Amino acid sequence: MSALITPELVALDQNLGAEPSTVIRHLAELVVGAGRATEIDGLYADALAREAKTSTGIPGGLAIPHCRSSAVTEPTLAVARLSQPVDFGSADGPADLIFMIAAPEGADQDHLKILSKLARSLMKADFTAALRAAKSPEEIVTLVTDIVAPVTAAAAAGAHSAPAAPRTTAAPTGAGTEGDPATGARRIVAVTACPTGIAHTYMAADALVAAAKEMGIDLQVETQGSAGATPLAASVINSADAVIFAVDVDVRDKGRFAGKPLIQSPVKRAIDEPKKMVQEALAAVDNPNARRVSGGAAASSDSASENEHMGQKVKRALLTGVSYMIPFVAGGGLLIALGFLLGGYDITGVADDVVLQNSLWNLPEGGLAIYLGAVFFKIGALSMGFLVPALAGYIAYGIADRPGIAPGFVAGAVSGFMGAGFLGGIVGGLLAGMAAAWIGSFTVPRWLRSLMPVVIIPLLASIFASGLMFLVLGGPIAWLTVALNDWLSGMTGASVIILGLILGLMMAFDLGGPVNKVAYSFAVAGLGAATLANQAPWQIMAAVMAAGMVPPLGMALATVLDRKLFSPVERDNGKAAWLLGASFISEGAIPFAAADPLRVIPASMLGAATTGALTMAWGVTSKAPHGGIFVFFAIENVLGFILAILVGTVITALAVIALKRYVRKTPTTGSIQQNNTLVNA
Repeated sequence: MSALITPELVALDQNLGAEPSTVIRHLAELVVGAGRATEIDGLYADALAREAKTSTGIPGGLAIPHCRSSAVTEPTLAVARLSQPVDFGSADGPADLIFMIAAPEGADQDHLKILSKLARSLMKADFTAALRAAKSPEEIVTLVTDIVAPVTAAAAAGAHSAPAAPRTTAAPTGAGTEGDPATGARRIVAVTACPTGIAHTYMAADALVAAAKEMGIDLQVETQGSAGATPLAASVINSADAVIFAVDVDVRDKGRFAGKPLIQSPVKRAIDEPKKMVQEALAAVDNPNARRVSGGAAASSDSASENEHMGQKVKRALLTGVSYMIPFVAGGGLLIALGFLLGGYDITGVADDVVLQNSLWNLPEGGLAIYLGAVFFKIGALSMGFLVPALAGYIAYGIADRPGIAPGFVAGAVSGFMGAGFLGGIVGGLLAGMAAAWIGSFTVPRWLRSLMPVVIIPLLASIFASGLMFLVLGGPIAWLTVALNDWLSGMTGASVIILGLILGLMMAFDLGGPVNKVAYSFAVAGLGAATLANQAPWQIMAAVMAAGMVPPLGMALATVLDRKLFSPVERDNGKAAWLLGASFISEGAIPFAAADPLRVIPASMLGAATTGALTMAWGVTSKAPHGGIFVFFAIENVLGFILAILVGTVITALAVIALKRYVRKTPTTGSIQQNNTLVNA
């Protein structure tokens, strides 16, 4: 096993700028310079993306930017001791000790254990004090090596177990349901988890354990990190009075904690305020109205706070549903487009017979192309058939976790059966999720808890949501859906252009956020109703896809036309934005919007609106829901499609250049952090 750190990976007492991005960039350069990563830009982008999710500053003047990256060839630690501290988002001020952990995408368990051990050591004051007192890079390397040597030796000896769950035993550990019956001491269990599972997961665990020990509380933690997890014993969970979820991702097997008073927060809060979280857990034990882990359905995976209001919950659930629906739509839509390409547009009426009555050894009239066209079309059509059930199922999942999936899918299927379509799927998913969450909140005897998430919640929530769809809501929503489709099919002239303009504005408004997703979902929901006689849904899809390509392409062009208006990092992002835009990934413009939203967003909306209007005016259609220019074969009037994109791109580029030149930017002390995934919707 190679050394985690070498002297050339250490920068001592340097001024690396005033922003976290410049420090991370310098450390990425050290890693690449040491031959441990293949490219600076890739590693830098991955580390910066992780930083945007949750700041990595921790109390004590420390920061631990970290990531997994395909650019990294072996697990590495780079260290910077700054002469001018930089604010990495810690509550107690800027950081002067920066530790960048870079792990390969496929890092083995032994290396991940070493990295997690190092991260946990940073919580020890004597270790960080020694690092600050070190006189040379060699001393830093020695200090780090001494910390990780025991783990390295264990790995060399063949130890493959995951890090043990941190535990303090300030109170006796006998069985019981309400702490220790002899002493009355409280017991708490906790789960910590972060997106990369390398640093914050284990540091949060140690911070909670230390705080609980100081308070005389028995607290045991399950670390669900990348180095593996040792689940808490069922007896430990059963005897606990409360549970803490300090997580930025979903908690595995939450049903184990059903009925326990719950305190939930992002993982970083457990590092910053561990004592306060333990106090909140203790207070929840005696509060009959405290939030509890429901029957297998604790809070959703986005680490939203328990103070999240209803509007935020509904928005989050809708975005969850759309994000899970997209793979069905993207794959199915492309397969349908391939079916048309190989089998012609008449394949829609004969696909069933061709597939069922023929095979590769008994080809139909027309040969292999017709047969494969029918196969592709049928697979795509079946995939698209999951659009509404998947949307409803995962909307319900966003509200009630796994117990909501089954009633959500059933409500979505009912919506499709009644012709209520996309709108019915949204309503059915919300009803199913709310019903599942409500039923899951019931306090039930322990013997019944295991049946709640797998039998009782799905049964009752399905009856409630699907019953309402059948008896009350399905008919009116189906009528509204038919009316909307008829209205769209009958649009001509100026009204079509206005619709394209509105869709373009929505696609560029938040670059992958809720408004963008509404426009995209509206487009893909209509694809199933499109025919040669009714091509309006295909036109809407073309307008949405073309408009969504404009913001990243416009930013890329702007960095070429006037380089001095953009920082070196933005110019690098501009190179990647060409491909992202061509692929219909609107989020390629997010780095520009994050740095300068008041000028980038309006410019993007102007260009995207123009493109949306032009594609509708020129009758451009797209039978594929995703892929950008790479699905040209599924686009009718592809020249009009390309020309509309070019016009919008030029308008966006010129507009953002003009705004940057002539509209003054008000200085700000903060920056916008984006939490979108690089999957367009």
